[in-house]
Amino acid sequence: MGLVESWGGNAIGWFFAHLIEAFYNFFYAIFNPGLWLSWVPTINGPMETEQKEALMRFIYYGASVELFFVVLVAFLIVTTIGVINNRFMWGCVRGLEGFANVVGRVAAWAGLLMVLQQIVIIFMQRVFAVAEISIGFGATFSKDVSWWSEELKFYNAMIVCLCAAYTFVQGGHVRVDLVYSAISFRAKRVIDMLGSMIFMVPGALVIWLYGWFFMWRHLVVPNPSASDTLDRLLTKARALRWNIETIGFSPNGFNAYFLFKVLLVVFTLMILLQAVAFFYRSYLEWNEGPESEGKYLDKDVLGDPTAETVAKIH
Repeated sequence: MGLVESWGGNAIGWFFAHLIEAFYNFFYAIFNPGLWLSWVPTINGPMETEQKEALMRFIYYGASVELFFVVLVAFLIVTTIGVINNRFMWGCVRGLEGFANVVGRVAAWAGLLMVLQQIVIIFMQRVFAVAEISIGFGATFSKDVSWWSEELKFYNAMIVCLCAAYTFVQGGHVRVDLVYSAISFRAKRVIDMLGSMIFMVPGALVIWLYGWFFMWRHLVVPNPSASDTLDRLLTKARALRWNIETIGFSPNGFNAYFLFKVLLVVFTLMILLQAVAFFYRSYLEWNEGPESEGKYLDKDVLGDPTAETVAKIH
């Protein structure tokens, strides 16, 4: 549209120009998906020039100012509707918290899988002295014992990255309380709103900016950089090819370390969504008063009075 170039002489003009252009950018991307998604069918395969350029556009816009303002506009629209209609905002809270709970509860089973796999590794290695473990019915998946041992780190990463938002919903993160407990209910909610916008969102955005390009540098070559312009990335697209990281720390060790980079991006996205959910919940509880505290909150029932008390302390 050219508004940023026309109005971008000062910070205010730059900001509002990007806000206005966000509508155009969103609908342009929706109605021209081939310009940034045509690479999807060719994952880890050969690509035509158009697909290479589409992938470079996807990489560039995935951590761009344009995407930030599209998301910001969407947030402002949803928030405005929610302020007018609190029932709609409660629906957003329930949806976002429900998503965090479902993902977290499923990912938490990786802890059990990790323990069982460790037991099998020790048993097979020490008792039967095998060098390889196979799993499957009919078609088997066979890897060296060291591969299965190193894979345990991936389960740890899954629990950390996919359960962080879930733990936040459940109130499981440890807090350092200096003044929070001594202030009024509504003052607490104001602090919660400010905390979600001043600390959670900026922190997650910084991780996203680093994590996004960190992930792609382990998936394609030539390596994209956060400092590259779109034109420079499109120039690099001529030599673009998939180069998914499959190098382990040991010769026969776990060779899918690119998944850790993917988890970092997923973790950041879930934290951003949870920050929005927490902001909305805090606003609604501030607006509706103490009787709305914990409204629609889907917390786990621990079934142990001591554990319940500890959870409340956190």
